[in-house]
Amino acid sequence: MDTETRMDPRLYKAATQGDVEMLRRLVVDPEDPSILRSTTPQHNTALHLAALHGHATFAGEVLGKNEDALVARNDNGDTPLHLASNAGRLEAAKLLIGHALTWPEDKKSPLIMTNKAGNTALHEAVRSRRATVAVALLDADPVRGHDLNERMESPLHMAAREGLDQVVRKIVDYTLVDPELFPSLSLTVSGTALHQAVLGTHYGIMEILLEKRPELIELTDSDGNNALHYAAHKDHRRAAEMLLKARTDLAYKRNHQGMSPLHVAARYGSTDAIKALLRHCPDVAEMADGSGRNAFHVSADSSKAKALRCLLRHVRPAELPNRVDTNGDAPLHIAAKRSYVQCALVLLKDPRVDPCVRNHGGDRPRSLIEMKIDTGETDTNEIYLWKQLVEQESKRCRKQQLPSMQGRRRGLNNSDFDKVVESYFLAATLIATVTFAATFTMPGGYDQIKGVALHGQSKAFKIFVVSNTVAMCTSIVVIFLLIWARQEPVTFRLRNLAWSQQLTVIACLAMLLSLITAVYVTVAPIAPWPAYAVIAIAIGSPALFFYVYWTGTTWA
Repeated sequence: MDTETRMDPRLYKAATQGDVEMLRRLVVDPEDPSILRSTTPQHNTALHLAALHGHATFAGEVLGKNEDALVARNDNGDTPLHLASNAGRLEAAKLLIGHALTWPEDKKSPLIMTNKAGNTALHEAVRSRRATVAVALLDADPVRGHDLNERMESPLHMAAREGLDQVVRKIVDYTLVDPELFPSLSLTVSGTALHQAVLGTHYGIMEILLEKRPELIELTDSDGNNALHYAAHKDHRRAAEMLLKARTDLAYKRNHQGMSPLHVAARYGSTDAIKALLRHCPDVAEMADGSGRNAFHVSADSSKAKALRCLLRHVRPAELPNRVDTNGDAPLHIAAKRSYVQCALVLLKDPRVDPCVRNHGGDRPRSLIEMKIDTGETDTNEIYLWKQLVEQESKRCRKQQLPSMQGRRRGLNNSDFDKVVESYFLAATLIATVTFAATFTMPGGYDQIKGVALHGQSKAFKIFVVSNTVAMCTSIVVIFLLIWARQEPVTFRLRNLAWSQQLTVIACLAMLLSLITAVYVTVAPIAPWPAYAVIAIAIGSPALFFYVYWTGTTWA
């Protein structure tokens, strides 16, 4: 900026403080108000500063001496009216609006001038939630409510998003001169004002728009999403209910990906929206997208177990959870293929879901898990799912030939399998060692003369002997199962591992029982309270384990 245009510090101070007397002293010659054309480093004039700080009297004095200051722009392209609107300076904005209304018709009015973001003063007022200033601007020029900025957003868009009911009503109450202008907003990325009201959950604004601008309900964003797609995405139940009551057929509209609002709700796990959609349009669950996928497929593919539960609970036709897409995959195939264990378990628990369905490759969901087992890419959750699939197939697919497992072996270098085997092997070895040692260190000791246990006649002691033996023998069985598990075909390996898991649990429970009886025999007669505390803790341990295990395998 040239030095001669730099603002005098006294003028800057006067403008920010609204000091009219100082302004009059600085402008010595009314015929030469060149000092008022000086600017700050950001190219703000004295009128910009007065408008920003809300000094209406000072602004009026400047305009009286230099009318052209009304259309001066700073570095951001803002006029004084932009700054007053953005800051919510109502009195200053009214003063500037009054001067703008008398602006010569052959010159561009400050009411329609835009800054570098393409925003008019009305855009700035709405963006900053300055409702009173926005209303004043609309009173001056109502049509400005539909001007588009660089982001293709009108003040109506922005007011709907920000929840400015008064501004929205003011805009929609004005009849457009060109009715073809408004539908063009459907081409924007953000959709219409109705889309924005849905996103912001501004239900009062939704009511206004549905009443005053019913044509909006037909319009979509640039991806083909109508307002109900947005409500489904964000799981806004009340918004979905309002839209469905206004136009039920919205539920059957597809976006450019072929997805209905129910597909979108299923994709994002929007259970409240799913309930609303199925309550109003129960047959919408039959709709498939461009890949032949219904809402069950989409939920499974997005790992939305809660959405799957909701769909299974509210969709009646039994064939829908088993319907296949263009690849022949049912929802259970997709969940198994993507290793979404929780989704697969949710589906398996529903008796309508058929685990016997084959895809175009001839694979059942179980086969897809076994393919991963062959490559060593499975974890314990997938192995648990495999066991559940095998169990369900044995119950539901008895009349169908099972896929052949010949030739399916896992390499001996499978690190995941080896780690699991080593863990169980170590646990079984420790249990066998401890229980074997307990056989020769009986609770209460031996009779040194006869060599028999002192508490041999006690019922608790007899239980100790039996439980200790069970723990030792089952752990020995586990050791042998795991030794052979490394050299068997995949199905036998997993079967051995499954048996090892169950027998290890039995051995641990038997060892706990032997602990309880040993404490009861040796400690309870002389110290009842500590003995009973130990017994209570030991009894509670299995319950804690099964609680943690069950919640871990059923969590969604």
